[in-house]
Amino acid sequence: MRFVDFTEGCKPTELVIAQTSSPQLTQGKVLVKVHAFGVNRADTLQRQGHYPAPAGESEILGLEMAGEVIGVAEDVSQWQVGDRVFGLVAGGGYAEEVAVLASHLMAIPDSLSDTEAAGLAEVFLTAFQCLRTISHVKPAQRVLLHGGASGVGLAATQLCRYWGVEAAVTASSEAKLDYCAQQGAKLGINYRHQDFAEEVKQAWPEGVDMVLDMVGGDYLNRNLKVLKQDGIVVYLAMLAGRYADKLDMALLIGKRATIQGTTLRSRSDAYKSTLIEDFATTCLPAFARGELKVNIDTVYTIDEVAQSHARLEANDTQGKIVVTWR
Repeated sequence: MRFVDFTEGCKPTELVIAQTSSPQLTQGKVLVKVHAFGVNRADTLQRQGHYPAPAGESEILGLEMAGEVIGVAEDVSQWQVGDRVFGLVAGGGYAEEVAVLASHLMAIPDSLSDTEAAGLAEVFLTAFQCLRTISHVKPAQRVLLHGGASGVGLAATQLCRYWGVEAAVTASSEAKLDYCAQQGAKLGINYRHQDFAEEVKQAWPEGVDMVLDMVGGDYLNRNLKVLKQDGIVVYLAMLAGRYADKLDMALLIGKRATIQGTTLRSRSDAYKSTLIEDFATTCLPAFARGELKVNIDTVYTIDEVAQSHARLEANDTQGKIVVTWR
């Protein structure tokens, strides 16, 4: 099979298409012919040498894919050859074939294309995990979402709208903020020209119940300033660097705040299975009804995979970038 190969620390233009053996079909797994895969910041970080694959997992890039079942282990009964599926992998998504745990797959709704499904799992499951599994947001609550025009940000905004939660978002341009508003954002803040803490407090003096942050840095204390008592700040990335500003302990204690970090890739297989089952039951039918949708920025062919990484690293996207094998 073909796959996207790389040398650690290489540039996007140095990604190459290479050949390797097809993965082995072992107990509990399904072999999927990959038609399309989503591109995520974790992929660019892994290429740069900053985010290695978990021990025992494929070192091939790629955390999500969509395609067709071409093989099923003897102990798997919920999938059959020919089924259209999408889901999570801890590595190996940038290949023509991938072996996936049966419980980490979902059926592609008939209304979705393979390219749409390829961009669904990682961002929506991450947003779902942060909002529901960790923060337990409820209807009529308010949240602040940083990186509003990112794949996770747009997914989180849609889930908030779907659940009746009001969302404020930050983004780097008016065009991105307009797009966020179309997805259901109630308040848009251009972080290049506005202080998000001041804007949120002006619009919602009582603050927000939850903050979803992928930036870090000097956002930490400002997040606490806009947080209600007993609120939670969830961190899922550190785009501003590994270290944050000095934590204002008075704010933290006075707000009785929770600060929590989270990942998805390194979670246990059992955790991912439970998360996927919850999401498939709670939210997947909404895609079939058109109440939720996958925000696709651009679809590239496999020969354009370098452009997909370059675009993501330039922070020049509104939604998901997807690459197709055909």
